[in-house]
Amino acid sequence: MNHLTATDRRRFLSATGTAFAALLASGCTARSPTIASSMTPAGYGPLVSDPKGLLDLPKGFSYRVISKLGDTMDDGLTVPDRADGMGCFDLGNGKLALVRNHELMPDKDPGGDIPFGYDRIDGDKVMPGGTTTLVLDAATLELELEYRSLAGTIRNCAGGVTPWGSWLTCEEAVAPASDRNEKSHGWVFEVPADAGKLINPEPLTAMGRFNHEAAAVDPKTGYVYLTEDRGDSLLYRFIPNVPGKLAEGGKLQALVMADSTADSRNWDGAAVRVGEMQAVRWIDLDNVESPKDDLRARGAAKGAMMFARGEGIHMGDGEMYFCCTNGGAAKLGQVFRLRPGKNGGPDALSLFFESTSPDQFNYGDNLTVADNGHLIVCEDQYTDTVTNHLRGITPQGEAYPFALLRVQTEPAGACFSPDGKVLFLNSYSPTVTLAITGPWLI
Repeated sequence: MNHLTATDRRRFLSATGTAFAALLASGCTARSPTIASSMTPAGYGPLVSDPKGLLDLPKGFSYRVISKLGDTMDDGLTVPDRADGMGCFDLGNGKLALVRNHELMPDKDPGGDIPFGYDRIDGDKVMPGGTTTLVLDAATLELELEYRSLAGTIRNCAGGVTPWGSWLTCEEAVAPASDRNEKSHGWVFEVPADAGKLINPEPLTAMGRFNHEAAAVDPKTGYVYLTEDRGDSLLYRFIPNVPGKLAEGGKLQALVMADSTADSRNWDGAAVRVGEMQAVRWIDLDNVESPKDDLRARGAAKGAMMFARGEGIHMGDGEMYFCCTNGGAAKLGQVFRLRPGKNGGPDALSLFFESTSPDQFNYGDNLTVADNGHLIVCEDQYTDTVTNHLRGITPQGEAYPFALLRVQTEPAGACFSPDGKVLFLNSYSPTVTLAITGPWLI
C-alpha cells in the first residue's frame, strides 16, 4: 500500500503540534527534571476566578472571545449554537483556520436560511447540523473571515484533522430516511480547511454508519481511527483503498484484544488494569452501511472489544489517546492509549488513566495534547450542579484542573495552534469560541 508522502506527514505533525514527540521521548513515564520541577502538585497552579464569570484559569493565563452565538458571519448567516469538536489548521501566509462542528438536531436554529446541504426537513429547510469555518490572523488572532462550510447534517459532534488539510466531521446520530427527510444519517463528511464557502457534502459511507464521535488519522499509514458514543461501543479502524482519498472507499475494522477480555469498561471489576500494555488485532466488518444501527453488536459478536462511550481521540507520531466517558469501576471516565505496531508487529493497547473520584476527573470527552505531553481533556458531565473543567493529565497519569467553565455547559473542541502557543476552545451552548494563551510549559 502506498503511504502518505513525507510532506503530508510533516504538515500533519505541524498542525497537531509536537506533543507526541514529547510523549514518545518520555515513554509516558518520567519527565525531565527541568519540567518536573517547574510543575506544582496542582499542574499549573490554582485557578483564578474570572471576573467575567466565564472561564477560570491558572495565574498567567488569559482568554479572548473569538466568536459567539448570533454573530453575523461573512456569508450573511449567523453563528449557530452547540459548538462541539473543532480542528485548527495552518493555511499559510500567516493565517489559521478553525473548522467548528455544530451538534444540532432538526428542530434547532441553523442561523439563517442555508441555501443547500446534505438533507432537508419536509423537503423544505436544510437540516441545521454541520460546520462553520473561522479564518484568523495567526499573529494577532483577529477574526478575518467566518462562514458556514457544511450543512444538512445531524448532530455533528466531534471529528478530526487530516494530514492533507481537511476536517472529518462526524454525525452522532443514526436517523434513517423517512417521510420527513430523504437521506439516512450516521456518516462522516470531509470539509477542506480552506473551503472558503459552503461545500456540497458527500457522506463517506465506507467509514461506516454508526453513532460517530471522533476521528484521528495516523500520518504514517493514512489509517483513520474512529470512536463511537455508545455504552457498548467499539473502536474502529478504516483502511482506505488510497491513503488520503477517503471517498474512494476502503475497509472498516474493529479492535479485538488478542489474549484477554472483550470488555474494557471495568464496570464489574478491573478486567483491564491501568498501565498494562496488551497486544490487539483487528477484525474486518461487513455491511458497514447497515440501516439497522447494529454494526457494534455484530462486531462484538465476532469478539470486538467493548468500550464505555468512546469519545475524544487524538493522534500524533506513534501514539493515540482516546476517552471513554463513563468507563471504569466508578463510571467516571477512562483514557486509553493505542500504539500502532512497528515493522509488522502487533498494535498494543493500554488503559492509561481511570478516574476514581469526580474531583479527579468526571466524564472526559474531547481531548488534545500540549507540547509538554500533557493531555487536555474536556469534561462533559451533568450529574450535579458543579460546572465542567478542562482537566490536565500528566505523562505520569496524574490529573489536575487546568480550567473551569463557569457556565453550566460543556467545554468542547479543545485544539492547539500549530506552534502550540494557543489553545482554542468552545463553550458548547450558548456558542462561544475562545483563544487561551499563557505560560505553557515545554
